[in-house]
Amino acid sequence: MSDDELKEEKELDLTSNDVVTKYKSAAEIVNKALQLVIAECKPKAKIVDICEKGDNFIREQTGNMYKNAKKKIEKGVAFPTCLSVNNTVCHFSPLATDETVLEENDMVKIDLGCHIDGFIAVVAHTHVIQSGPVTGRAADVIVAANTAAEVALRLVRPGKNNKDVSDAIQKVAAAYDCKIVEGVLSHQLKQFVIDGNKAILSVSNPDTRVDDAEFEENEVYSIDIVTSTGEGKPKLLDEKQTTIYKRAVDKNYHLKMKASRFIFSEINQKFPVMPFSARALEEKRARLGLVECVNHELLQPYPVLHEKPGDLVAHIKFTVLLMPNGSDRVTSHPLQQLQPTKSIDDNAEIKAWLALGTKTKKKGGGKKKKGKKSESAEAEPMDESSNGATA
Repeated sequence: MSDDELKEEKELDLTSNDVVTKYKSAAEIVNKALQLVIAECKPKAKIVDICEKGDNFIREQTGNMYKNAKKKIEKGVAFPTCLSVNNTVCHFSPLATDETVLEENDMVKIDLGCHIDGFIAVVAHTHVIQSGPVTGRAADVIVAANTAAEVALRLVRPGKNNKDVSDAIQKVAAAYDCKIVEGVLSHQLKQFVIDGNKAILSVSNPDTRVDDAEFEENEVYSIDIVTSTGEGKPKLLDEKQTTIYKRAVDKNYHLKMKASRFIFSEINQKFPVMPFSARALEEKRARLGLVECVNHELLQPYPVLHEKPGDLVAHIKFTVLLMPNGSDRVTSHPLQQLQPTKSIDDNAEIKAWLALGTKTKKKGGGKKKKGKKSESAEAEPMDESSNGATA
């Protein structure tokens, strides 16, 4: 690497104020988009309409940024808005012709992402369509996901290992008589990379393995927690439900069908690296062309997975910047009032994790005070009868 290349590489992490600003700007848009989507989650609302509103909001907001930059800055949707209901685990973002609507008491998992210049912020949140507190097993599964996310926030820090996080979140889920869903990965985020090589496996199993990794200062992670009242072993029921894909940049193949070549050319122009929804393509040709692209591994599909009918699934995802002064969770949304049937009051291990601070104590004038205040504010064990979300 030349000196210039090293300088360029160094400036693309959190040591650059410009990079931190872009992550935080993307996070601000994501948090507002999530708020907008939650407000749209009402009985009889069409899921595809809400997904479109979320994506359009992100496109509009990012479109207004860096308009006068000297070089063109890529920006927009980093992960299409998904609404996965009840026992559906993830990635439900239907095509325009889909008529699926939300109903009273549905448990809705909202998942979306935004990027500015390739610096990505993602979030997922679980919302139940009802007034008043969420109770029973619905409350258990949401509190399990949220408490596991809070523990993960405190364990994803420089010097800690990815395996420590996997073990801890499984213990949290078990305390609420829930399971962490298999196959979910939390990834390091890098510029234009939503699934970096450093990853945290939610549950270790023979099919999915990740390398041991230690977290380091100035890294960014998407922490992804999915809990279930069922077995936590979701299944793909219908490949036709898959609508989200990502270009596999390391794969090449000469496509045979004209429709496939047309679609693949459109994907390369519009979505060279970020996941996208088939809704954003020329839809008449898309379904036909996508099949050949997927069969030859030019595209990575994000399948719609399901637990068994009657199971409830909750999803919490957040973006965290491992800053020199501590962990900065930049995406989140307060939860509804929850009244779970289980408690962690007698679980010393989980309470000890929740008591860990997220800030690093530094010597020096004003900053120390700020850090201390934040540490005491964020380190308190959650009151699980409240919403339990930290800012």
